[in-house]
Amino acid sequence: MSPVLAGILQLLALVVALGLSYRPLGDHMAKVYSSEKHLKPEKWIYKAIGANPNVEMRWPAYLRGVLAFSAVSVLFLYLLQRLQGSLPGSLGFVSIDPDQAFNTAASFVANTNWQSYYGEQAMGHVVQTGGLAVQNFVSAAVGIAVAVALVRGFARSRTGELGNFWADLVRGVVRILLPIAVIGALVLVACGAIQNFSGIHEVGQFSGGTQQWNGGAVASQEVIKELGTNGGGYFNANSAHPFENPNGLSNLFEIYLILVIPFALTRTFGRMVGSIKQGYAILATMATIWLVFTGLMLWTEFAGKGPAFELAGGAMEGKETRFGISGSAIFSVATTLTSTGAVNSFHSSNTGFGGGIDLLGMQLGEIAPGGVGSGLYGMLIMAIIAVFIAGLMVGRTPEYLGKKIGTREIKFAALYILVTPALVLCFTAVAMALPTPANSMTNSGAHGFSEILYAYTSGANNNGSAFAGLNADTQWFNTTIGIAMLVGRFLPMVFVLALAGSLAEQAPVPETAGTLRTEKPLFTGLLVGTILIITGLTYFPALALGPLAEGLAA
Repeated sequence: MSPVLAGILQLLALVVALGLSYRPLGDHMAKVYSSEKHLKPEKWIYKAIGANPNVEMRWPAYLRGVLAFSAVSVLFLYLLQRLQGSLPGSLGFVSIDPDQAFNTAASFVANTNWQSYYGEQAMGHVVQTGGLAVQNFVSAAVGIAVAVALVRGFARSRTGELGNFWADLVRGVVRILLPIAVIGALVLVACGAIQNFSGIHEVGQFSGGTQQWNGGAVASQEVIKELGTNGGGYFNANSAHPFENPNGLSNLFEIYLILVIPFALTRTFGRMVGSIKQGYAILATMATIWLVFTGLMLWTEFAGKGPAFELAGGAMEGKETRFGISGSAIFSVATTLTSTGAVNSFHSSNTGFGGGIDLLGMQLGEIAPGGVGSGLYGMLIMAIIAVFIAGLMVGRTPEYLGKKIGTREIKFAALYILVTPALVLCFTAVAMALPTPANSMTNSGAHGFSEILYAYTSGANNNGSAFAGLNADTQWFNTTIGIAMLVGRFLPMVFVLALAGSLAEQAPVPETAGTLRTEKPLFTGLLVGTILIITGLTYFPALALGPLAEGLAA
């Protein structure tokens, strides 16, 4: 079988699996967030944290819950790392330095999972399992909760109440993430991923010496790393490591885990607003961008020139032979179009245009289908921008899902889409202007610029993948990327929840002959065009200096 045909078959299998999961999972999540009943384990959790799940919250109270929980999470994870040397199960590893502990705590709480350390050489069992893996669950649940709050803003009228953050957080973990993660971990173990608490041991003879490996609860952390679109690996090689991702079957399963909840949330959205067709329109937009990006990545990675490319069947540098070009290309698009950031290949070794596709996927806002929760609310913000543009074209007040998009709403949407580009471009410019950060680049020229641009794009968009070649374990990068991750995660949430509250207070607007039909293919095309134009106008100059210049020079 040719590598190209293998890639097409993998993509088809993935589409079928996602299609089969779409309706049941989407409907299940809609029921979870619409139910008034609380499971017994959930009641124990509410009692333990002192929360009343039956109290409805307006957007300021909901936001305070998000920020308070996340702030406590950052502090807990920071202290856990700083105390690692005194904890049991540390495998003899010392405590993490302050700047790196801050960076890692910010990273995992912000659902970014940027890692400036070697996991197998720095983190013991307690930090990995009791700290990082826990944040993989709760940070993902926070993202879904904010998305559900925005959906309620569209679905409700004449009230500013958006639900209860603590109930949404707990339900997301207990009823959605945890059950799927348990089943998924068993699948990964069956595929060959390890799951143990063994210590450091020596294996084999290599060039007259031995190599040391430590075990760990890898399969259970790997599954929520992908399912929650987190991305932080147990090992430095991430999903290229055979203990995390043993073979082609596990690789395809991990891609499925990355995409299944973000795509299914569009069904949840349709159910909760009372129009399945509206969910299909958002799904069509996400799927169109994902399929186009995947096709372009496969094409550029197979279309290399020269004898080395021809002998290898494509751009095999930096890729695992057990996945090949197809498995690596599909994985890299899935992980950069979502906020996952897991890698099974060396993104820096992609072709110039391939690296640009990864960068552009993050710069779109990771909305195709995006992270768990963040992809949906990011796409809905873009939908508001699209209907506003359409309204300007025909000279009438824009409406979306029966709500008027007025001055207040468009300000919140505009502020949302400006935050991340401002972080990425400003931090990249400062890093390139100062002498010390540039010393961390392995490469010069366009590729070196891409390393720094990719780092801040990854951090501010809460992705976490790295272009590699950049020494990010410095005080400058640990601190600035940490700030970018926190601001890039939580400031947009402020605008999302404020927008949700504004929408929920409105009375419904009846449809008229002039109402834009947002469930039609025409709107899907308008939405795709809006996303590409906004991103292009924002990032094209930076992309021209990096991956485009490198690709055209190849």
